Amino acid sequence: MTSTPRPDAAIAIAATGAVGRDRSVGGQVSRRCFEAGSLALLLTCAMATVDWCADMAAMGELPMPGGWSLSMMWTPMCGRAWADLAASFIGMWTVMMMAMMLPALLPAWWRYRQAGCAAGARCPGWLAVQWGVGYFLVWAALGAAVFVAGAALAASALRLPMLARAAPLAGAVVVLGAGALQCSAWKARRLARCRARPGPIGRGSMVSLAAWRSGLRLGLHCAGSCAGLMAGLLVAGVMDLGAMILLTAAVGAERLAPPDLRAERVVGAIAIAAGLMMLAAAIGAD
Repeated sequence: MTSTPRPDAAIAIAATGAVGRDRSVGGQVSRRCFEAGSLALLLTCAMATVDWCADMAAMGELPMPGGWSLSMMWTPMCGRAWADLAASFIGMWTVMMMAMMLPALLPAWWRYRQAGCAAGARCPGWLAVQWGVGYFLVWAALGAAVFVAGAALAASALRLPMLARAAPLAGAVVVLGAGALQCSAWKARRLARCRARPGPIGRGSMVSLAAWRSGLRLGLHCAGSCAGLMAGLLVAGVMDLGAMILLTAAVGAERLAPPDLRAERVVGAIAIAAGLMMLAAAIGAD
């Protein structure tokens, strides 16, 4: 006895086929436009991130007990309000995340647009934009949480020298934990969800809602999968260009390399090695 596929399953099957066999002139033009727009967005975000890094470096850092330095981005300066500082940080963080996540995200983004074409969406390009906005809204929300935590820790370190002295040791422990998390089954499950195909396209008035929900869902999965990597970035310094480049490469390797290569475990082993060196340095400094 055969069963009729559900509409959502049929749409997903059609989208998969569309990605593989779309060789029409219109399909090629759409692909070129998507690639050009994506490249322009990536370059814009990357240049803005580099510019912000330069601005943060010009602000200087405050030497702290324990041999490390506190970035002035965590404290309001020259009478600047906390709300302005928070808004600036969240905007900077979101653009930075776009620059780092786009290289690994673009294949999934293109598949979602193709799924919209296969489902007969009136404007699949606009649908893909909504999907992308939903995805990066998750990272913007994470940026708000990071700012609150970072500002609270900075204020505590300024008031409590003992806490400041413990920061290098705590950073080493965080990096070690991040490396261990990379090698865990928890990480493997979330990475598999990041690699999964985007959710189905809705119908009628539900098309836009489905796009937002699909983008938000993937954003949550990816944020969970990148939890350890993000912790390592925060220890290295939010506006450290070298750390950003390494994280971008790590995320791309995890998402785009064949699953059998276990790229996330290779990244985890590197993080553990770095954490051990940081731990030795922190202990030696004491």
